[in-house]
Amino acid sequence: MKVLLIKDVYKLGRAGDVKKVADGYGRNFLLPQGLAVLATPGAMAQAEHIRSQANTKRAVLNNELGGVAEILSKLTLAFPMKAGETGKLYGSITPLMISEAIKKQSGVEVQRRQMDIEPIRALGTYKVHVRLTVDLIPEITVIVHREGETIELPREELPEEPVEAAEVATESEE
Repeated sequence: MKVLLIKDVYKLGRAGDVKKVADGYGRNFLLPQGLAVLATPGAMAQAEHIRSQANTKRAVLNNELGGVAEILSKLTLAFPMKAGETGKLYGSITPLMISEAIKKQSGVEVQRRQMDIEPIRALGTYKVHVRLTVDLIPEITVIVHREGETIELPREELPEEPVEAAEVATESEE
């Protein structure tokens, strides 16, 4: 079945694109949700108009969410968890837990469906991609460590106080 996308569809295409999809996917999901129409000659004539409207909407949305993406890309979340000797967690870190931690730490509300990650079941550092728009996908760092252990944050997040102390030391030597 050939369809003309009216809206951007994740992992399928952008508005205005003509795609060949499985009959069931088109008939049971894309058409009822209003994401696509059948690719008839009349609909094909409107493809360029749909594409231009979607590009302007996408640009406005990217401008609005640009600040949010910047906040999220600087975010590092730490989760203390109980784990076995091999590093396997007793439980898991779910996208819902990550979205709640994002809201608590930065005030930005992100839905769990916007995250491209399976539940985390082992200790370590992970990168989580958050789909704000088709073009805007910031990356959040998630650190999973044992309860009671201290963690080291990446260098870029440490305060720059040692630099100031070095400047003071050089001034006093002169």
